[in-house]
Amino acid sequence: MSPARVRPVLVAAAAALLLAACHATPRPLPQPAPVSPRWQPVELVLPAGANGRPVPRDATRCGGRWYVVGGLVDPAGETRPAAWSSSDGVTWSPISVRAQTFYGRQHVLYAVACRDDGMAALGAKTGGVHGNPRTGTWVWRPGGPLREVPAAFELFGGPRAVSASRLAAGPGGWLVAGARADGAAVWSSPDAEGFVLREGVAELAGDGRGRTAAYDVTAVGPGWLVVGSLLPPGATARTPLSWFSADGRVWRRVALPVPAGAAGAAERVVAADGGPVAAGPVGDRFAVWRACDGCGPSSGGSAGTGQGWRRVGGFGSAGPGVSSVDALAASGGRLVAVTGDGASRRLWMSGDGGASWLPVITPVPAPDGGDAALAVAVRDDGMLMVVDDGKASRAWWGALSVVDR
Repeated sequence: MSPARVRPVLVAAAAALLLAACHATPRPLPQPAPVSPRWQPVELVLPAGANGRPVPRDATRCGGRWYVVGGLVDPAGETRPAAWSSSDGVTWSPISVRAQTFYGRQHVLYAVACRDDGMAALGAKTGGVHGNPRTGTWVWRPGGPLREVPAAFELFGGPRAVSASRLAAGPGGWLVAGARADGAAVWSSPDAEGFVLREGVAELAGDGRGRTAAYDVTAVGPGWLVVGSLLPPGATARTPLSWFSADGRVWRRVALPVPAGAAGAAERVVAADGGPVAAGPVGDRFAVWRACDGCGPSSGGSAGTGQGWRRVGGFGSAGPGVSSVDALAASGGRLVAVTGDGASRRLWMSGDGGASWLPVITPVPAPDGGDAALAVAVRDDGMLMVVDDGKASRAWWGALSVVDR
């Protein structure tokens, strides 16, 4: 074969190889490994003379102490409130409890918040003619018992009641976020010894733009940041909202950005390094937003108040109607989230402020729904996880390394 004929053959062969390479199945990129804490079981010790099993519902950490709240359920199915504290997240002691009302003696505590001078919790027990939750508050000061705070029935209940969802503590006092018949509402207190209901408040409550609901709250300096959702008139899908108040009385509403036509809600919010972070289901994923200066629909806002938001990440898979962010905790630059899909709950971690997330391997599966619960609290070197599957409850301490971030 002449050199003149060899050259076109070589060129044709090279072109064929290049074309084949273009149509070859791309090699999948390596997936980051899940976070695998070094889990060790810890025990939530029963109070003296108590029987039954713990039913933990929420956990938090502040002032160098850890807290778990929930209840005890006896073999007959009767409940009573319970709480535990720890200085290291590993060794736990029960906190004595002093109930003062018929329903308070049956409460299961489902939300907790703390600051250096104490801890407070929300508790509820279904009862009465209509079978509605009988909700109340509890307060603890170092050296004393966890005390029920008696209140009028209609403070949290009554015909206008919808929900009292979450509780936060800050320099300005204590705040409960929830909803009443006309939409989002809050309850405020300087010391958690008694709360004042604020419902029907402009911007916070529902209006001609739709019905609002509040799901979570965090302290922002001396003020408050609440997150929730709006259901526009005639619509079936929610959109995420936030509200900021310097005093718990006057509120400013801000929508969180979502893709055009997408539905969702901001279900959890936490104060983190760099500003507040919110999370919730949007479309087919869980969305993460960070408060920022001069961004979003409210330019000129402050990163400390959530008056502007940008979406910084997303993770997992969220299905319509059943998916939820059940917990969000922060320590330094680390974020930990608990999500549910109606069948199971999962644990996730971010080390970059919410931009990227990894699943966390848990020592046991955690179901979603019914009487099941999964709660977490975190610090830089580890996390506490409590799980109740409706039949048994367990607690673990998970040590974390720097590379887990």
